Amino acid sequence: MLNPRKLSEDIEQYWQQDILPSLMEYIRIPNKSPHFDKRWQEHGFMEQAVSHVSAWCEHHAPAGMLHEVIRLPGRTPLLFMEIPGASDETVLLYGHLDKQPEMSGWQEGLGPWEPVIRDGKLYGRGGADDGYAAYASLTAINMLQKHGLPHARCVVIIEACEESGSYDLPYYIDALKDRIGKPSLVICLDSGAGNYEQLWMTTSLRGNVVGELTVELIEEGVHSGSASGVVADSFRVARELLGRLEDERTGDIKLPGLYCDIPQERVEQAVQCADILGEAIYTSFPFHEGVMPVSMEKSELILNRTWRPALTITGAAGLPSIADAGNVMRPKTALKLSMRIPPLVCPEKASEAMKRCLTQQPPYQAKVDFRIDDGATGWHAPLLATWLAKAVDDASMIFYNKPAAYMGEGGTIPFMGMLGEKFPDAQFMITGVLGPHSNAHGPNEFLHLDMVKKLTACVTYVLHQHYLNRDKTRN
Repeated sequence: MLNPRKLSEDIEQYWQQDILPSLMEYIRIPNKSPHFDKRWQEHGFMEQAVSHVSAWCEHHAPAGMLHEVIRLPGRTPLLFMEIPGASDETVLLYGHLDKQPEMSGWQEGLGPWEPVIRDGKLYGRGGADDGYAAYASLTAINMLQKHGLPHARCVVIIEACEESGSYDLPYYIDALKDRIGKPSLVICLDSGAGNYEQLWMTTSLRGNVVGELTVELIEEGVHSGSASGVVADSFRVARELLGRLEDERTGDIKLPGLYCDIPQERVEQAVQCADILGEAIYTSFPFHEGVMPVSMEKSELILNRTWRPALTITGAAGLPSIADAGNVMRPKTALKLSMRIPPLVCPEKASEAMKRCLTQQPPYQAKVDFRIDDGATGWHAPLLATWLAKAVDDASMIFYNKPAAYMGEGGTIPFMGMLGEKFPDAQFMITGVLGPHSNAHGPNEFLHLDMVKKLTACVTYVLHQHYLNRDKTRN
């Protein structure tokens, strides 16, 4: 029988002695995802990170583990681990080790590639998103074996392209399909948490369309005093085109094809989460003093970020820095658009709708282009099996002393949409440590250490319950 107190003590010790030193060294490696480091192969940082995590996994291998770094030509490498179990049922555990770029704005004494432990948090790029996943996954299996508790066959996949849209992953999944098998449970540790006080289960993920809008009216820059009033400014034309997509007053997206019906269960869960989180729904973001969220209806804010489309301008080109800006009408404005789309909206159809909207009948017959860079499918969790719902809630009560909570996430994990299609009968435990202020993708990213230790214990518990309920988990 699982002893929660002893398990928690062992996990605490394992994290402190075996995981943290290695995870901190991993943070030092600037292995940015391929979208942010086009010369990643030449620079060698991804190979360094893969070798580092792989060596730790090999040194801390559960009994019988087969371990391999898979390399398909021209693609990012993938860590593949297979651990035999007491049943032929398969659990697939997923994470990634590539990282977002540095970003500016780190607090004094902190930086993306310098691990720092402060106030129970490990700061540095990639610790929480998602470097800890390989460590936590193997630790959960090791804990079961140490405590003499059976588990099913486990397959652990750690990719190196997630932050670039996982464009390499489908090739690996196809190449490894016979070795992966048919999982009855998928565990993903790359998601968010509403707080650090309970286990959070992700019920949905939004998709994403990323593209570059380019507006040109003249072939070269000219004196603004001479041309303004005759030639339309390319930034103004870009603003007008964006106004076709988005209501500039409310932020509502105007294209009907970018919406889907919201399941009633998710609406009810949003209300429940609003009651749990209260003002933390918006105070978790670094607002300037006095700045308000787009709505004061808390459940609507949750639905806005999980089940409705939203546009963000993430980059720009053709604009000089303020220090270098002369009295010149610029020839071009280019904007990088990130359109988050609801879980059930097809990214290909959304891309087509956006392209038509932005490029048809441009003002002044301007030269307008919208290039699609990436499209990712969202994900909607299947109905939770009774055994898994109970296991998750029991785990949260045992290790957090609070029930589990359920909420959609506004981000994208491309792997989940892919697996949802390939394994429609599988159950999913999508969870993570990205809670308030953890700031994945931004400055001051941190891993909440107490949270991650309890989460590791919860995964251990669920893996054991999966085995105990094996007669109910067979597809």
